[in-house]
Amino acid sequence: MKAVIQDRYGSADVLEFREVDRPVPAADEVLVRVHAASVNAYDWHLMHGDPLIGRTMMGFRRPKAPVRGRDFAGVVEAVGSGVTGLKPGEEVYGEADGAFAEYVCARHGDVGPKPANLTFEQAAAIPLAGNTALIGLRDVARVQPGQTVLVNGASGGVGTFAVQLGKAYGAEVTAVCSTRNADLVRSLGADRIVDYTQEDFTRGEARYDVVLDLVGNHSLAEFRRVLNPVGTLVLSGGGVYEGGSVVGPMGLFIRRRLMAPFARNHQLLEIAARQSRANLEALRELAESGKITPVVERTYPLSEAAEAIRYLEVEHARAKVVVTV
Repeated sequence: MKAVIQDRYGSADVLEFREVDRPVPAADEVLVRVHAASVNAYDWHLMHGDPLIGRTMMGFRRPKAPVRGRDFAGVVEAVGSGVTGLKPGEEVYGEADGAFAEYVCARHGDVGPKPANLTFEQAAAIPLAGNTALIGLRDVARVQPGQTVLVNGASGGVGTFAVQLGKAYGAEVTAVCSTRNADLVRSLGADRIVDYTQEDFTRGEARYDVVLDLVGNHSLAEFRRVLNPVGTLVLSGGGVYEGGSVVGPMGLFIRRRLMAPFARNHQLLEIAARQSRANLEALRELAESGKITPVVERTYPLSEAAEAIRYLEVEHARAKVVVTV
């Protein structure tokens, strides 16, 4: 099969589109014929081996998982002996390393039925970004109807889902984005737009019950300044590649852990996103009910996956970039 392979860390130039053996599913895995896969910040972090501290899990000299890609949508080709609830021929979506390929093996618990109303390209845009937004707002912040929520990085992959989920949970949503993305974010339901090229939301008068940060471009003190007296800050990684780093976005997480015990009434939290079939089911129901709709800015063929990652890592891409197979 054809796949996008990485044998060493570096820029998108290290990625090769070449023939490799088709994977064989283990007892608890399904083999999926990939129709589409989306690009995430996760991919360029792995490609660069950035931050350096992350190589303890990624692999010190080269990635442990040589095929790039994480999100996918496709059709089940075969199932392992221990798999139940999925069968060959079923349209599915989910997460697994190695999605930039014609076939991918995934743990059956990380795969679920594809939303029936979405194309493969749209479905592939959901798993990692949608799951991150879902966990951040539903599980970590526990957003309630009537609350005020600010999403910093609202036009990105996670942000576009967060805006829609915030509205689905009955919150009043303020979206921080650039001028060129204001109309997009407004179309997703944002009640108020803060154009960061014109205004610094951390210096404004507005206060929020929940701040979801997907960029990491402000200090904890600045974020806390815009929280209500009893408010919640939720941190996640993100941004674009700005050169190698030792700790990267984890630096803000480390400071959060040090400060959290002294934050008085404020909750300073972070997202630990873990994929699951239950969350894929929840996202499928939200998509089929029309409460969330994936936004795909660009698509690239599998042979041009390196260009797709290059675009995402440096160009402040809006919403999702998808690779078609």
